[in-house]
Amino acid sequence: MPAAAAVIGVDGCRAGWVGVHWSVDDTAAVLVAGTMLELVGGLVAAHGPVDVVGVDIPLHLPTDAPRAAEREARRRLPGRASTVFGSPSTAAIDAPDYAEANRLNREATGLGLSRQAFGLFPAIRDARAWLAGRPEVRVEEVHPESSFAELAGEPLLERKKTADGAARRRALLVEVGLTLPLVAPRGAGLDDLLDAGAAAWSARRVAQGTAVRLPEDPADGAPIWV
Repeated sequence: MPAAAAVIGVDGCRAGWVGVHWSVDDTAAVLVAGTMLELVGGLVAAHGPVDVVGVDIPLHLPTDAPRAAEREARRRLPGRASTVFGSPSTAAIDAPDYAEANRLNREATGLGLSRQAFGLFPAIRDARAWLAGRPEVRVEEVHPESSFAELAGEPLLERKKTADGAARRRALLVEVGLTLPLVAPRGAGLDDLLDAGAAAWSARRVAQGTAVRLPEDPADGAPIWV
């Protein structure tokens, strides 16, 4: 069995970001912060350096075609494919409003842009600004619903905001040694916390060299890791 690795899993939330620092002894620490810089910096300062940060946000934006990684992630999630939002194009990410973003995205990739995806623009911009500063840690894109499906051996049809859905996701994380607080911190929902935990699980798999890359050999060099 590969050695445990210290990692951080990150998901978006009302206050900005919620992160789970998962140490080599399986201790979990949680933080909510307004920016990625504050979140990762705060967790590392308080709990120690990590090998990988797994982030549930598009980190690789397409230029002229939809991403192969998202197509593959949808294929692997029958019944839950709608949880994989299409990444905006580089042409659209700085658009001032939805109508302009939708127009620019359609021109660049041939596809329109969902309002849900447009709602992620501030978080995507924040993550890109943080990455532009070249953080001294490996950062990879993950997708929590894909992580939970890998843990369970099947897509989880129970929605994460229901009591049954949350309980099943928590139990899957406990089985691999990640026990999270029963109550989410202020500024985050329980579903956000559980997703950050799933992101941490995939981040550890990346660190251990056991993660699945979607797709196996992406032509655009922009995988999602599970």
